Amino acid sequence: MAGKAAKIVVMTTFKRALRLLTAGCLSLLCAQLCVNAARAATPDDDFLAAREAFRAGDVIRFERAAKSLGEYPLEPYLAYWRLRMRLEQASADEVQALLARVTDGPVANSLRTDWLKLLANRQQWEMFDAEYAQYVGDDVELLCLSLQNRARSGNLETLEKARALWFSGRDQPETCTPVFDVLAERKMLPEADVWMRIRLALEAGNTGVARRVADYLPAKEQPDGATLARIAVNPQAYLDRKGFNLKTRGGRETLMFAVQRLARTTPQIAAQQWSKLGDQVSEAERAYVWGLIAFQGAQRLDPAALGWYAKAGKLSDAQLAWKIRIALRALSWPDVTAAVEAMSVTGAQDPAWRYWKARALKAQGRAADAQLIFAPLSVEYNFYGQLAAEELGARTHAPVALYKPTREEAQTMGRTPGLQRAIVFYRLNLRFEGNREWNWTIRNFDDRQLLAAAEFARRSEIYDRAINTADRTRETHDFSMRYLAPYRDVMKGYVAQLQLDEAWVYGLIRQESRFIPDVKSSAGAGGLMQLMPATARWVARKVGLTDWQNAKVTQVDTNINLGTWYLKHVLDTLDNHPVLASAAYNAGPGRARAWRADGAMEAAIYTESIPFNETRDYVKKVMSNASYYSQQFGQTVVSLKDRIGVIAPRSRSVEKPLDEPGG
Repeated sequence: MAGKAAKIVVMTTFKRALRLLTAGCLSLLCAQLCVNAARAATPDDDFLAAREAFRAGDVIRFERAAKSLGEYPLEPYLAYWRLRMRLEQASADEVQALLARVTDGPVANSLRTDWLKLLANRQQWEMFDAEYAQYVGDDVELLCLSLQNRARSGNLETLEKARALWFSGRDQPETCTPVFDVLAERKMLPEADVWMRIRLALEAGNTGVARRVADYLPAKEQPDGATLARIAVNPQAYLDRKGFNLKTRGGRETLMFAVQRLARTTPQIAAQQWSKLGDQVSEAERAYVWGLIAFQGAQRLDPAALGWYAKAGKLSDAQLAWKIRIALRALSWPDVTAAVEAMSVTGAQDPAWRYWKARALKAQGRAADAQLIFAPLSVEYNFYGQLAAEELGARTHAPVALYKPTREEAQTMGRTPGLQRAIVFYRLNLRFEGNREWNWTIRNFDDRQLLAAAEFARRSEIYDRAINTADRTRETHDFSMRYLAPYRDVMKGYVAQLQLDEAWVYGLIRQESRFIPDVKSSAGAGGLMQLMPATARWVARKVGLTDWQNAKVTQVDTNINLGTWYLKHVLDTLDNHPVLASAAYNAGPGRARAWRADGAMEAAIYTESIPFNETRDYVKKVMSNASYYSQQFGQTVVSLKDRIGVIAPRSRSVEKPLDEPGG
């Protein structure tokens, strides 16, 4: 009995303990559920949940998340998504009612775009035309839809708009095909225009587009699509064959495509091949291919390209731009002048080509003509405007700020619905959507409104919007806003320790990230100074940061520490030259070295002839930024021309350390 009693006591104790344990676990579970419920109850979380439900097409989950967000700043998006999920069943009155309610933001344009495509699909052209008149944007698919109905009526203005769309080397939306068919039916697409577009497509390497465009030609004239596709992969194999069909234009264009395709990788060999084969085609065709070979050679900084250009015929603005660049490297000023003058009116107005034409005229003893170009260019706030001012003996100075928004004006501007929506998007880390709201809101602002919006962004620590908004002013400027310098308390110690030019570092960061500390590029670079993971890891090891994790790259202090060290390292290995180092920071030290010439070269010419569009623009802006930051920081005034200086010959290049990443 005693044993049995003891057993009962043990069992009773065990059950009591189990009940207590269960109750405790349930209490903890309930507490966790309450915490989770509290978290899920925030408006921001509900909005994000509604957004995901909309993307998944889940109406029930969407309504559950959206039901409590009636006063939420992003409510217009909820209304749009709600209607969008049942747009095909919605009435025109419902759509118009929502368009009227959300008219002050990009939501209206998104809804209008969806509605227009639905109306076109239903062939409701009268309603489509009325709605399209309210559309703001450049969607080619919608443009072609708007042209479809009117093109069939033979309206000449409409048909001319359609012709302008034809001349593209890229595939146009399917909605454009019916319009092009009307042009063909009305004999407004002569064979010359068809061949022009085939050439544009082949120059861009789009053999599929060329093949589809060729359907507008008589069958016997069409190039063989399968052959074009093979040439795109291995042009030399085609050129190695014996004999070509040169009796038809399709055959000749196929041969020309093979040579220009070869020129993309080996322009010297392509030039040798064309020297042998070019006599088998017409003079115009021969000159056309020489232009393509020269264009490719110039982009590889091949000095022979200038001679190839001499054999070319009519050139596009893009080809002429590279003729100018290769002529600059050869200091062939007459070729520079001739190339700029051969450009279209629009192309020749680019600040770069105005500046270099003036320099070319000055070098040829036509100083008065040069001054007529330098003078208006010198009042523009860009790289070449600054250099033009210096050619006239002046120094570029930031204009005096004639208007500074008050705190109250900035706060009032910040209550603008579109900017409020942008702020919420930034809080949600939806930067694309935030920028779209911001840019839509300020698109028609005058200068004072722009500066008030910029001041609101600055006070909100959204530095990229502050800079970009202040950059839009036309007459009333504030360069202290255009060239913001946040985080100087962190920056000063590092630039002093490394003996870096603070103005140059800020000029570079402005171009890299616009001072967004947690920004990530599509390539994976992160933080203020946009460090790639491998570079950040390598530098972290060099500076003695232990337990490195790439997530730390967005920490302001850490990013500036690593970024300035790497910038100093690049600078030291490239003759302490900021132009070379800027190019290296963007494109890699190896490329920056390879772009040098055998002799000394003016840095402005080196910069203009950088083969990568992004890097070329980057270096110009970094150096221009540095000049303005230097003035803002009260540094000794140095001209931009002296700041960028001269690039030493390639023979002085310093080999990079073996363990350096990239480049």
